[in-house]
Amino acid sequence: MSSVSRLSVNVNAVAMLRNRRDLPWPSVTELAAIAMEAGAKGVTVHPRPDERHIRKTDVFDLAELIEDRFPNKELCLEGYPSADFMQLVEEARPEQVLFVPDDPNQSTSDHGWDFTNDTRALKTAIAAAREWAVTVSLFCDPDPAAPEQAARLGAERIEIYTGPYGACYDDPVRALKELEKIAATAEAAQGCGLGVNAGHDLTVENIPALIDRTPFIREMSIGHGFTADALIFGFAESVRRFRKSMGEL
Repeated sequence: MSSVSRLSVNVNAVAMLRNRRDLPWPSVTELAAIAMEAGAKGVTVHPRPDERHIRKTDVFDLAELIEDRFPNKELCLEGYPSADFMQLVEEARPEQVLFVPDDPNQSTSDHGWDFTNDTRALKTAIAAAREWAVTVSLFCDPDPAAPEQAARLGAERIEIYTGPYGACYDDPVRALKELEKIAATAEAAQGCGLGVNAGHDLTVENIPALIDRTPFIREMSIGHGFTADALIFGFAESVRRFRKSMGEL
């Protein structure tokens, strides 16, 4: 097994399933541990204000798990930089924070930041996170103009929203067009000195073309597609399947 991994497993869906009952299973930390033992680089969670899946307690449990058992792995917190979320980042001190422009009622992160609007609050949040030694990534649409704006705000990485690409699972011609948008954005980010992450609706089927076109992507955050795969193959085997699709095994 390669020591290098791009895969960050999003365990929101595990928490959502657990929350259907007042019971401690399935365990977010146990499944996160299985994923990391199988070779994932870490885990990603998006603690929303209503705690409809990940709870604040999960964040601290995961941070403790990584500190105690997986010191070389990473926890990424995803969220809108509200006062409450920033307090959670300060207290949990994840390795990475991904700021997303989500409304609390959104079911998932489905668009990047609009850098034409006032970004003063975002710049303040980035400065605070970096002061806490937390790596900052900004969620961006596939737009080659976005990385320069992210760099100006002080971000260290971007995560390119790959939802439009993932939605082309039955349209290879359109998928190729969407892939080129992602690649152009990734290349622009690289030119700005930013690290490049990707996430949303990535699968073992569509990842190989993405990696072939943009081999310098350093992280892929995968939740829905990974969980769907794991329901069939199990968490550990799905880690291996996704890493194989990334060319790591």
